[in-house]
Amino acid sequence: MDAAEFRRRGKEMVDYVADYLENIEKRLVYPDVEPGYLRSLIPTEAPLEPESYEDVIKDVERVIMPGITHWHSPYFFAYFSAASSYPAMLADMLCGALGCIGFSWGTASEATLMSLLAARCKAIRRVQATNSNYSESDVLGKLVAYTSEQAHSSVERAALIGGVMMKQVPADNSYAVRVDMLKKMMEEDKAAGLIPFYFCATLGTTPSCAFDRIVELGPLCNEENIWMHIDAAYAGSAFICPEFRPLLNGVEFADSFNFNPHKWLLVNFDCSAMWVKKRTDIIGAFKMEPLYLKHENQESGRSITFTHTHWQIPLGRRFRSLKLWFVFRLYGLQGLQAHIRKQVALAKVFESLVRADKRFEICAEVIMGLVCFRLKGSNELNQNLLKRITDSREIHLVPCQLSGRFVLRFAICARTTESSHIQQAWRHITQLTFELLQEPSH
Repeated sequence: MDAAEFRRRGKEMVDYVADYLENIEKRLVYPDVEPGYLRSLIPTEAPLEPESYEDVIKDVERVIMPGITHWHSPYFFAYFSAASSYPAMLADMLCGALGCIGFSWGTASEATLMSLLAARCKAIRRVQATNSNYSESDVLGKLVAYTSEQAHSSVERAALIGGVMMKQVPADNSYAVRVDMLKKMMEEDKAAGLIPFYFCATLGTTPSCAFDRIVELGPLCNEENIWMHIDAAYAGSAFICPEFRPLLNGVEFADSFNFNPHKWLLVNFDCSAMWVKKRTDIIGAFKMEPLYLKHENQESGRSITFTHTHWQIPLGRRFRSLKLWFVFRLYGLQGLQAHIRKQVALAKVFESLVRADKRFEICAEVIMGLVCFRLKGSNELNQNLLKRITDSREIHLVPCQLSGRFVLRFAICARTTESSHIQQAWRHITQLTFELLQEPSH
């Protein structure tokens, strides 16, 4: 493909993408295929001779699209927002063309892991400074980290990778961690000879969008010399709105903080942002300086080519900040605030529909764009309802477990979701509920 054909095909691809997004709600949000469906649709080997571009594009619809879950459909209400916007797509195109390989930040999961590893290194050095007879393995065997029982699974995985013990702190009735429970666990562990060194707080948990009480937890962590990392992967974007800013109070006690613009800030996947209070705590923990990576100002991040080479696990990353730059400038703060406020309002619309139906109950406070709800009754009843919803493929939800109950999560995800989609989704849910409750077993 030469430059002339690239110009022509590029314009065609923009049209294809625009058509796809404009008509996405006409597609089944969840694929109606079985695992392995591709096997019979594709050859066993790559073609010996080049094929035509037209044939490739035809196969996108014939082969690829039937297996796609359409995350940007206005009927996608699973997980959390998967942000998308036309400015971000244009920036992604330019990013691909520039091909810059940066040396800086990764994902929210990686941010948690890196903060834990940095805290581990700092704790080991601190203990060895006062107990020179302790080996690194001696200290490592005593370290203990903490996080909420409601925290994302990536936090527990970070501890597994980091080779440290992690304990889950029970949450209160609002599914948030409070200081009294964490303090009790820490005191018990210190009495048993363990060394508390790390706590991962969550602002906007995955199951219910709960907010750990960092105003209480932060001072305790600071007093005990424990690294407090804040995972605000979803909710962090909302802090650009003044009305949500109080939920961030206490962030000044944190040693590190991350959120994902690719969840709720109209920036395409992937794009995570992380701050650390002392950059030397991370840079110093993983510093490797082969001659080919040395450069002026490498620790300040001011080099044009190489930035923060010691901040992450993989050496390279894409030019993600370009997407942020495009979106910030083309939407402005007011446009981004309007997007978040609209989705919060849509969640409130759905909440009101649920509350008006006495067969259902709301299971957690609706603070942002997530509604946790269920049919009054057994877990099995709600599992059956979710199965019917999934099998229908008209809307897509995923469950969570709160207080031992099987709960349905309804998250406002797509940029294009409107009140009409919420109303249609609720009609669909109530119709399936009616059919389910008519069965003799219920």
